[in-house]
Amino acid sequence: MKDWLDGYDAREWQTTSEGTVRYALIGLGWWTIDVALPAIEESDLGEATVLVSSTSEKAERLASEHDVGAGISYDEFHEGAASDSYDAVYVGTPNAYHLEYAETAAELGKAILCEKPMEATVERAERMVETCEDADVPLMIAYRMHTDPAIQRCRELIEDGFIGEPVSVYGNNSQPLLEMIPDPDQWRLDPDLSGYGTSVMDLGIYSINTARYLLDRDPVAVQSRMSSTHEAFSDVPDERSSAILVLEDDVGMVTTDSQNAHEDTELKITGTEGQIDIQPAFHGECTLHLSRNDVSVTVEHEEFDAQGEMREEFDYFADRVLTGGDIHADGRHGLTDMRTIEAIHEAAESGDVVEL
Repeated sequence: MKDWLDGYDAREWQTTSEGTVRYALIGLGWWTIDVALPAIEESDLGEATVLVSSTSEKAERLASEHDVGAGISYDEFHEGAASDSYDAVYVGTPNAYHLEYAETAAELGKAILCEKPMEATVERAERMVETCEDADVPLMIAYRMHTDPAIQRCRELIEDGFIGEPVSVYGNNSQPLLEMIPDPDQWRLDPDLSGYGTSVMDLGIYSINTARYLLDRDPVAVQSRMSSTHEAFSDVPDERSSAILVLEDDVGMVTTDSQNAHEDTELKITGTEGQIDIQPAFHGECTLHLSRNDVSVTVEHEEFDAQGEMREEFDYFADRVLTGGDIHADGRHGLTDMRTIEAIHEAAESGDVVEL
């Protein structure tokens, strides 16, 4: 256990410490400015050189405030402005706009780090993958949990047999969205911008994708229920959502999500010999609760909040871009999540089990 703890923060994925990837950040909402930009500034292999927003005035103002070299508008980005000043793009716009910026970046030969979920629909996500493959440019979907040390160590424990054979997974992700952003007209509540809905697209994807990453198993069938009663959620079907999934090898999973509830995040994986309970899991610093036989251990760390996870994510992406290495969470990995989310919504609407 001491050796395991001594290596807790180890970057076992890192293959280079040389070079710099210059980023254009597209979509300057609070997450990009308050989390992603500081994460790049703290990273070892990245530098923010261009900011892209709805108007050149906004982009230039924020570039000046944050000491970034250039600020350009969306239209200017599509026209190729400042393209010599960056090597890769980070796409942090609402979901339904991801494709158009990825397409332009691919035309310009730039590597792409795209926020999750990768688009608003499966069809648009498929177009993104095909575009990037045709242009031979790297595409990574920004699953920040993959590079969190707690998740990395959990994956090692599961691979080493700590819990025995995986049996079941429980995931929950909830938050009071309207307290966080008190605007009923925000894009996460607009299906034209968010996609199939709000809670599964924005929150449930964490439980689903992190379970896939930890267990190396994908969903094969799903059934679900969802409802919306608050007037602000009248245009989306999933103010509250619950789903039962079957992963490969008959691992059962229950996931619950809500954008209108007390903040709570948990991912619990139970096996034939032990259990790993991550709580909190997706907001704040991950805390591990490990149980096997009569032994229980809690492991806490305070270094990796969302900004720390993003720092690791940017360095992982830069490492792969600089070396030409394989990217784990590539576009086809993201497509599996999109198809799963589509199936959860289809199952809720039909009342049937949907196979993947």
